[in-house]
Amino acid sequence: MTVEVQHGVGLTRRVLDAVRADPGRSMFEPAAWVGHMPWVDGAPRPMSADELACAVFPSGRPLSPSLREWLAFDRGLFERHGWFADDGGFAPRTLDELVDDELGAPWGEIYAPLADRFPECFLLPGGSDSRRVLAVGEPDSAGEYPVLALDVDDMPYVGLMYPGFDVYAAEAAGLVHCVFETYTALAADPVYGRRMREHAARGFAGELCLEYPF
Repeated sequence: MTVEVQHGVGLTRRVLDAVRADPGRSMFEPAAWVGHMPWVDGAPRPMSADELACAVFPSGRPLSPSLREWLAFDRGLFERHGWFADDGGFAPRTLDELVDDELGAPWGEIYAPLADRFPECFLLPGGSDSRRVLAVGEPDSAGEYPVLALDVDDMPYVGLMYPGFDVYAAEAAGLVHCVFETYTALAADPVYGRRMREHAARGFAGELCLEYPF
């Protein structure tokens, strides 16, 4: 398999081919904690070419290649998870704000020391007592932003789970098969490990995760 279809736009297009074949199928095996979570709720609602041409995050950082490709197909998946403000612009949260909104007190306060490190976060589907979060910051060599795992089941934790939305979506679609003995298992993957280590160097001071106390 060529590098072009294992990362970024090429991988995302493979996911979109699978989604177009059955857009209403669930992203995950239905379970009591998640239920049926379709890729597309109703008809796809793409972001217009004009909107995409000028779309950036509030920080001024560009959309990643995979996000741009996905939004050209449908914005509904992200709307359902609070990505947009009432005026249609992006509405990121700092990591502690997202934790507080999703998991409640006292967890948001515990994650407050990480707010400056992760200032533009967006919720993604997945997890039960954990959450999946796209963290906009320094992109990797594929132009992608990492997807983090948040977990407070034992000790408060945040770690690199996917190197980008491209790989996250491909794993959910069954195109990439990951064995997650730990959240950070893809760091040892022969295809995606390099990008995981890039994000570790940029956002985690060379580590793959951060644990309480932060």
